Order: sequence, then C-alpha cells, then structure tokens
Amino acid sequence: MRFILLVFINACAVGLSIACVNFYFQHSWQHFLITFAISFVISFLTFYYLFQRYIYGKIKLIYKLVHNLKLGKDLKDALGEKMSDDPINDVEQQVRDWAKEKKKEIDRLKEQERFRREFLSNVAHEFKTPLFALQGYVDALQDGLMQDDIEMADQFLKKASSNLDRLSFLVKDLDEISKLESGQIPINYQKFDLVILVKEIMELMEDKASAHHIRLVFKEKYHYPMMVRADREKIRQVFVNLVSNAVKYGKKGGQTDIRIYELFETVLVEVTDDGIGIDEKSLPRIFERFYRTDRSRSRKVGGSGLGLSIVKHIIEAHQQTINVRSTEGVGTTFAFTLEKVKPSM
Repeated sequence: MRFILLVFINACAVGLSIACVNFYFQHSWQHFLITFAISFVISFLTFYYLFQRYIYGKIKLIYKLVHNLKLGKDLKDALGEKMSDDPINDVEQQVRDWAKEKKKEIDRLKEQERFRREFLSNVAHEFKTPLFALQGYVDALQDGLMQDDIEMADQFLKKASSNLDRLSFLVKDLDEISKLESGQIPINYQKFDLVILVKEIMELMEDKASAHHIRLVFKEKYHYPMMVRADREKIRQVFVNLVSNAVKYGKKGGQTDIRIYELFETVLVEVTDDGIGIDEKSLPRIFERFYRTDRSRSRKVGGSGLGLSIVKHIIEAHQQTINVRSTEGVGTTFAFTLEKVKPSM
C-alpha cells in the first residue's frame, strides 16, 4: 500500500507540473486536463517500473535477508522464503528489533567483561594472601631464625600447613565450579528421604555449631519420610555449605533452623540463622564467586569464598531454584527447592 501511494503521489506531482506548464502557454482547461491525464498515466507507469525494479525489489530482498538471517538460517537459504506484503514497514521493524538485540548483546558482553575482571582480581587476591604468608613462614624456617625456639618453629609449620590447606580448598572449589558449569560433573538422580539427610547433617555439624555456641534446630514434626529425587551427595554438600555459613555468621547463643515445606510438585527447604544479616545492596550478588559484603560479612571466617557459588550451581544443575532473603541485625534465610517424589513413583 505504501509503495502504490508513493508512486501515485509522484505521478500526480509530475502530471500536475506538466499540465500547469501547458496551461500557461495554451490557456485552455481542456488541454490542461488532457495533458494532466496523459502525463499522470505515463509518469505512474514509469515510476512504478523504476521503483519496482530498482528500489522496492531491493528493499524486499533486504527484508528477506534480514528476516531469515535473524531466524538463524544460512546465507544461501536466506532468500528462499515467502516475502512480506509490506516489506518497507517490516524491514524498519526488523532493523529496530535487530538494534535492540545488539544493544542487549553489547550490554551483556560489557557485564561479562566486568565480571571477568573482578573474578581475576579476586582469584589473584585469594591466592596471594596464603601464598605470601606461606612464603614468609618458609623463609623464616630456612633462614634458621627458629633454631633456638622449637615451639615457635612448630607453630610456623602449623600455620604454613594451614595456608597450604586453604590453597588446596581454593583449587578444589574452582575446579568443581568449572566442571559444574561445563556439565562435566553429572547429576546422579536417586530417590532418598530428605528428613534422614537433614538429621545426618545436624549430627555432622553439631560440634562446629557448639564451638560457636549456636543451637541447630530441626522441627520434630518431621517424623514421616519426605522423599525427593536428586543427587544425594550434592544436596548433602549444599546443606553443609549453608549450615556452615549459618553457624559462621550467626550470633553467639543463637540458633540455626532447618525447615521443610511441601509444595505441589516440589519440596522447599529453608536454612535460617539469626545472625548479622546481609545488607540489601549485596543480596543480588551474594552467589557470585569470591563476593564478600563490605560490612555484614567482612570479618574473616575462613573458607574459599566459593561455597555459595557452588551451592547455586548444584541447585540449578537440578533445574531447581535458590534464593536468599535477609535483614541486617535480624538474620538470613537461604531457600531452595527439590523435586518431590510422588507416592506412586
């Protein structure tokens, strides 16, 4: 429709111009109308042919190319589809959509570059701290500064061993995240009782919680089995990380609660502490590798700084979700879902 209207307007303009010139010399309305009609018809046919062949046809070709390449087709197949009836309007919309997609892609690449720089900086910092400490202890021992103090030398060796363990944990966790992201670590699905697993975790973490004067609580209402379908060992790792964090950042004399809720097709698990909490601006980034909040979680409590990132990868590998809610000075709750096993299964 736009194409015909454009040709019509141009033909009218040319026909009217020629008819006006003729009227100027002939001063006859009859000659004016005849000249306008003949000029309009000739101009319309001429413009129609020229626009169709050299402009409209090219636009239709571009539209087909943009449209089909956008669908991911090969270049050799991009021109074989049926064209739109209004390619001028459609190609404009296609270009706008393409520009929006490219802007999103550029923004995504910028965000990935920012994350890459932060990640490399964090890795360098996490490795540098134990390496420098280890180097200092070893240099002091090699220089013989502790020859007369066996007890101090023994302490230096223990500290060096502790820093080596930290380096080992870092490498192990980085390797695990890399394999989880690439899918090299398969999810071995099995049916198991989640209640039994939670009780195992509580027994495992009891000594650590007692050392921090924190009580672990699992409601006694869970007497009946809660069957889920997941990788038991990986979910065990999730619990260990979350409960360990709750103990580390919980307040002295407080408690950590583990709760289970039955939903329609899933089971919701919550691990809640009553500790220092997380500030609101840090919540969206809490699952990033090595990310540590500036205030609420700034104190040194050990660990590789990769635990929550591993937890997130494990839950997402199960095609489930995990989230966090927190209030500073009140506490933090991590909640994740698991697939519930139906009674008939």
